[in-house]
Amino acid sequence: MELRQYQTDLINNIRNELRNNKKSVCAVLGCGGGKSVIEGMIAQSATKKNNRVLFVVHRQELCQQIESTFSACGVDFNYCTVGMVQTLCRRVSKLAEPKLIIVDECHHVLSTSYRKIIEGFPDAVVVGFTATPVRMNEGGLGAVFDSLIQSVSTKWLIENRYLSPYRYYGVELADTRHLHTKNGDFDKAEVESLMARSVIFGNTVENWRKFADGKQTIVYCSSINTSKETAQAFMDAGIVAAHLDGTTNKTERERIVANFREGKVTVLCNVDLFGEGFDVPDCEAVVLLRPTQSLTLHIQQSMRSMRYKEGKTAIILDHVGNYTRHGLPDDEREWTLEQKKKKKKNEVFVKTCPNCYAVVRNNVKQCEICGYEFETEERTDPKVVEGVMLQEISKRPYNDYKKCRTFEELELFRKAKKYKFYWMIYKAIELGIEIPQKYIYWKYKLLGAAR
Repeated sequence: MELRQYQTDLINNIRNELRNNKKSVCAVLGCGGGKSVIEGMIAQSATKKNNRVLFVVHRQELCQQIESTFSACGVDFNYCTVGMVQTLCRRVSKLAEPKLIIVDECHHVLSTSYRKIIEGFPDAVVVGFTATPVRMNEGGLGAVFDSLIQSVSTKWLIENRYLSPYRYYGVELADTRHLHTKNGDFDKAEVESLMARSVIFGNTVENWRKFADGKQTIVYCSSINTSKETAQAFMDAGIVAAHLDGTTNKTERERIVANFREGKVTVLCNVDLFGEGFDVPDCEAVVLLRPTQSLTLHIQQSMRSMRYKEGKTAIILDHVGNYTRHGLPDDEREWTLEQKKKKKKNEVFVKTCPNCYAVVRNNVKQCEICGYEFETEERTDPKVVEGVMLQEISKRPYNDYKKCRTFEELELFRKAKKYKFYWMIYKAIELGIEIPQKYIYWKYKLLGAAR
């Protein structure tokens, strides 16, 4: 199998790291860059020398797909074992000792099952592949890998016609700002309650007609129920649609996917099925109906329509504001094996065109799709704004403090009048204004003194 130049370069860079006595290497390559072929060629090279390879995947459905790619690469399966992490984890003591462990989608590697496999073979070299070397709610991948190698970026893949260009539209149909986090992502029950509204299903179809009418589309939903309801909404509008999830039997799944591939099904709604590593049929558009805090999930889902085809421009319809949390698919990102720092709010530098809903970068002066000209915003120093406010408040009469409705307003009044800190606590108690948790100690201390 013939490799692209950047794929060959990545393999050579991995080998150089191993020659420099690195025992574990994390290789980063964007979605659609051809990681499985690279993995296959590395495995082929190892088995050709009679070195045993253990290839670890995170879902059973990927095993057959990987084995097919490895066969095309010439891997000798007498020396290569492909297995799902849960199965391999239970059989560590029975497995033949590998010389090389290859970990697919290695951002999962911090979990106990992966660690058990790797620690079970301390003499093996470990090479992992991922598009996003980060893991929610856990430390950096440096706990397993001692070297990070980055290949070409998503932007480069688009510019060199290995991925299709795209248009990203942000039409939010659900307000996700008040969702709570549970186990690293948005609470599933809250998401289900938010998304299970008929208006969302109807508006999804309406927006699809506006931005992606007639295009082969994959819709990512938050639950089985919302996926079925979304598919039904499309069918009610006369659009051939189907639903798939992890419980769909293999025969039915293959039939529906084949119909989608042949164009007999236009819209394919699913739940966590066409995610990491899956070789899904070519599509021209994706619809995001699952809010997530996972950058990995966002990248995997939003880029499913970007497989290269001459003349194609992929369409991404984001109805849950994932772009406000994670930015655009081809944003330049700085990767590290160190534990990631807590992301600051509003760190994503994108904005939505008020005319056509296209999501563009903040520095864009004119919408690249409809030509709308953004007004130049004059930035004002927050300290200057507060200074003006304090000057105005200082001229107000004393009894105006009774007009304060929040603790923040009361604090500004105190600063303007140059009153002592305790005055603010006393007045908050007097006016029945909720006192922030960090000042609760002073509330009870002053109430105790008053008694």
